[in-house]
Amino acid sequence: MQHVLVNLAERSYPIFIGTETIDQMASKLSEQILDWTHAVILSDVKVAGTIAHRITANLESLGKRTTRIEIPSGEEQKSVSTLTRIWAEMLQDKTDRKSVVVAIGGGVVGDLAGFAAATYTRGLRFVQVPTTLLAMVDSSVGGKTGINLPQAKNMIGAFWQPDAVWIDTQSLESLPEREYRSGLAEVVKYGVILDETFFAFLEEHADAILNRRAEQVEYIVRRSCELKAEVVCKDERETTGLRAVLNYGHTFGHAIEAKTSYGQYLHGEAISIGMTMAARLAKRLGLWSEKCVERQSRLLSKFGLPVVFEGIPGERLIEAMQMDKKTLHGKLNFILPTKIGHVETVAGCNAVDILASMEDGKDK
Repeated sequence: MQHVLVNLAERSYPIFIGTETIDQMASKLSEQILDWTHAVILSDVKVAGTIAHRITANLESLGKRTTRIEIPSGEEQKSVSTLTRIWAEMLQDKTDRKSVVVAIGGGVVGDLAGFAAATYTRGLRFVQVPTTLLAMVDSSVGGKTGINLPQAKNMIGAFWQPDAVWIDTQSLESLPEREYRSGLAEVVKYGVILDETFFAFLEEHADAILNRRAEQVEYIVRRSCELKAEVVCKDERETTGLRAVLNYGHTFGHAIEAKTSYGQYLHGEAISIGMTMAARLAKRLGLWSEKCVERQSRLLSKFGLPVVFEGIPGERLIEAMQMDKKTLHGKLNFILPTKIGHVETVAGCNAVDILASMEDGKDK
């Protein structure tokens, strides 16, 4: 089993990465987290009868009391009503300061469970067990938790770091193809924003990654976690601007998700389109070359991800962007690449260039 440390002083925690390790988790957590008696297990219904069941049985064999809460799949679950139900069930089953919240599933469950942990009795300990590629490489690491408003994504939430992240890549074997490919968008993002060598690895090993070869999959998960951990350690709460690089493609992507009611695109699909739009905007501003734009688009397309968006006027997407929590004083900030492996924050882009970048992608 491999380890990646998220080094945040007293809030530091390990990311455990391996294959066929689920049955080791309960005993390892008992060593990692001290003085707890109760586990609140929030799981996606898709894994409730498999991974969540095994983890529950293993925890109970160690004498831990357990509470099971199942969450339906879908981004629409990141809502006040779902969160209220979670709080109510936690209260009914006498959750207290010796309880640990365990999130098992994708990013939706992780965000909900993390926010519930951050807010119930002003903060409970929390463990992430991501079962989708997207959650493994992105949402389970870094401590961002929250829910959506109908008008904008992730507007209500808290920074709340987990005590541990447990990644068993075996869970990806049964992940639907569309969801697996969706997670690859965030993997590509890390190459574009931080590591050209990693980007080249993705190009070279694209077929093996698509075929879910264990060695390549475990490597891309570990490297993505390492890259995100490096950024989070330097800017945990987005106070210096460094962590903003992780938002590459997200200003466009979140607007697409909001304007399609979180139902038409998976998160990674929206981010793939958003990265394409951001790349085109960078090219229009003279920051990035056409060759790099095409290189990114080829890799995203190779992974079966969309790079074109149609059906909603660009002006409506800009309206949604104005609701984005990263907007400052009404001005949109974009993370734009200057070369593969490096991005910069660019403020004050005019609407003409933004709209044109949305249209440019339709040429392909």
